[in-house]
Amino acid sequence: MTHRSAAVFSAGSWGTAVAKILADAGTSVTVHARREEIADAINTRHRNPAYHPDIELPATLTATTDPAAALDGADFLVLSMPVQSLRTALAAWAPHIGPTTVTVSLMKGIEAGSGLRASQIVTEVTGVSADRVTVLSSPNLAAEIMAGQPAAATIACPDEDTARRVQAACHTSYFRPYTSTDVIGCELGGAVKNVIALAVGIAAGMGMGNNSTAMLITRGLAEATRLAAAMGAHPATLAGLAGVGDLVATCSSPLSRNRAFGVRLGRGLSVGEASAATRQTTEGVRSAEAILALARAHGVDMPITDVISALLHEKVTLGQATAALMQRPPRPER
Repeated sequence: MTHRSAAVFSAGSWGTAVAKILADAGTSVTVHARREEIADAINTRHRNPAYHPDIELPATLTATTDPAAALDGADFLVLSMPVQSLRTALAAWAPHIGPTTVTVSLMKGIEAGSGLRASQIVTEVTGVSADRVTVLSSPNLAAEIMAGQPAAATIACPDEDTARRVQAACHTSYFRPYTSTDVIGCELGGAVKNVIALAVGIAAGMGMGNNSTAMLITRGLAEATRLAAAMGAHPATLAGLAGVGDLVATCSSPLSRNRAFGVRLGRGLSVGEASAATRQTTEGVRSAEAILALARAHGVDMPITDVISALLHEKVTLGQATAALMQRPPRPER
C-alpha cells in the first residue's frame, strides 16, 4: 500500500470526522488545532474534547498547533472552516503548502462580497492550479460518520486522476467516495442546500408538517439546479450525492445546524438570538445573500433563497415570508 499523509485544518466537528475517515483508510493524519489543549488531548488521549469527546480517534491521527509542521510533507491539505474565514487563514498557511500537495475543500458556502466558491478562493490565494484542488461534498452528518455508520460522498476535481487519489485516501468500510469533474455543481449544491435547510427549519419551528418540508426540499433543489446550470455545472450533479443527497440529509436531520438555526427562527427568535444559541458556524446564514447575488447576476429566479435572505436581514416577518412564497403566480413545474 502506498503511504499517504494528510494535514487537516482544523479540529472542528466535520474536520475531525474527515480526519478519522482518512486515518481509518490508512492515511497518516495530522490535525491542525488552534488551541494547545485540543492538540494535547488528541495526542495523549486520542479524543477531541471540544467535538465528539466520547469517540476514540485512531492512533495514527496526531495533532499540532504549528501549521508548518502539519503541512510538512503532506500529500493532502484538507480544509474545514467557515468559508468567510478561509481567505485570511489560507494566506498565512500558503507558504507552507508543498509544490505537489493536493487541497481538499470540505466547505459549503459562498464568500460574501466576492461571490467566490471555496475552490476559487484556494486557487486565488495560493496560486495552486485548479487540477490540484478538489471538493468533497456529501450527505454526511459528522456525528453519524464518527459512529461509523455507512455513508458516501462525491469528490470533484477538473483532473480525474487527482480526484481518484483523494478517493483512495478516504475509502473505508463505512465511507464510499465517488468521483466527479463537476466542481461547480458540487460546490453550489453544498452551498444552496444550507439556505434551503434554514427554510425547512423555519417551517418546522412554525409547526408545519411533512407537506411543507417536501415542498421546500423539492423546490429548493430546483433553485440549486437552475443556478448551477447557469454557472456551467451539469444538472445531473444536483440529482446526486452532492445535490439532492446533501439537501435531504441537511433538511431532514435535527443534527443539521442550519435546520436547527431555522427552527429557532420559526419559533420566534430573532437572528441575533438564534446566533447566540448556536454553538457552531451556520453557513447558510452567512452565504444566503452571496448566493442571491450570484442568482441575480446570472438571471436565475431563486424565490426561497430570496425570502430567506430578506428574513435574515429582518426585511420581512415570518408571516410575510410565507405569504411571499405561497402567493407567487402559478406556473408549470418545468
